[in-house]
Order: sequence, then C-alpha cells, then structure tokens
Amino acid sequence: MMGKLIIARHHESQWNHEGLWTGTRDVHLTEYGFEKSEEMGLLLRGVKIDCAFASMQVRAIETLSSMLTALELFHVPIEHNQALNERDYGEYTGKNKWEMEQLLGKDAFEHIRRDWDCPVPGGETLKQVYERVVPFFKQHVLPFLAEGKNVLVVSHGNALRALMLFIEQIPTEDAAKLEMLFGGIVLYDLDAEGHMQHKEVRQVESHVHA
Repeated sequence: MMGKLIIARHHESQWNHEGLWTGTRDVHLTEYGFEKSEEMGLLLRGVKIDCAFASMQVRAIETLSSMLTALELFHVPIEHNQALNERDYGEYTGKNKWEMEQLLGKDAFEHIRRDWDCPVPGGETLKQVYERVVPFFKQHVLPFLAEGKNVLVVSHGNALRALMLFIEQIPTEDAAKLEMLFGGIVLYDLDAEGHMQHKEVRQVESHVHA
C-alpha cells in the first residue's frame, strides 16, 4: 500500500513581508512565519510522518523544523535538496513585486508569475522548475511512498505548483490557475506512478501579501 504524500509551502519570510521577489535568495522567516509554521505542524497531529524533504533554502528549512517541533517529532529523517528550491527570478530578484506590477502592467505581471513558459531575464520558467522538481520526486520521494512510508515535503510556491501539475495531471495551459497558498497543507494518496487518487487540503488562517 502506498504511503501518503504531504506537501507544504514555507510560511512568511522577511521578503514576503516586504513584497520583494525572493526566488533563490536565502531569507529567514518572520516571527509571524514561525508562529504559523508551528500551527501548520499541528494540522498534522495524528498523521504518521516517516521522513521529510525540504529545499536548501532557509525559509523552507525553518518551516519544516517548526512543523516537526510543534509535533514533537525530533527524529524524523530529513533530506535537503536544491531540486526543491524556489524558481530563480533572475534580474527580478529583490525587486518590489507591486512596483513591478505597475511598471509591467497587470497582464504581463501575472503572465510572469503564473504561466507555464514565461521567461524572466536571467531566471527560470515554471517549465524549467518542473523539469528539476518532477524527476527528483520520481527518483527520491516516490520510492519511499512505494514502501508505504508517509513523506512530508516542504518547499516553495512555484516548486510545489510544478509538482502539483504532475501529481494532479493538470494541463500546462491551466498552470496559471494553480496556487499553493501560505499556511496550506495538501495530503495526497497516489498511485504507483505518482498520480493523485485522493486529495485533502488543510489550512491555517494566514495573511501574507506575497
């Protein structure tokens, strides 16, 4: 029997709070982010967690640590890998998103943020994120699920959107409609190929303007 896959987005970082495009830059959680990460952990009370994965970026690492601490799970094996890192926003990294929205126009801004294959100068598209996240999932996470283990993955908005496109078999033209909210946890039952059979969403109330 397949184990359960649990995915969660890191909570509010300092640059989320300031409205800055973070991408691959390492930025710590805010106090609010730490508080909400603990609440996210408590959403998983009663769920066995056999192992966990996170990106190499500190905001995901801090979110995972806070979740496991809230659950008093101090010995869960954890692996960090850059394949789970956030999308590289290239030259837009560090720029204020809302000022960029005014500069670029709302339509162009939303295309850059949400679409499947919209480039940014010096950065990645969602398609390129998919091309690193999904092979990692198949090679490193799916085998644990096949052994019947429950796996928690804490990553970033775009990395998780890419994974969800694969898991839920969503057409790439619908990528812009897909969002992974702050404070949200998704629990999946998957088939042997890693595709969704059942989905449950749990959510803590979160107010992050990012």
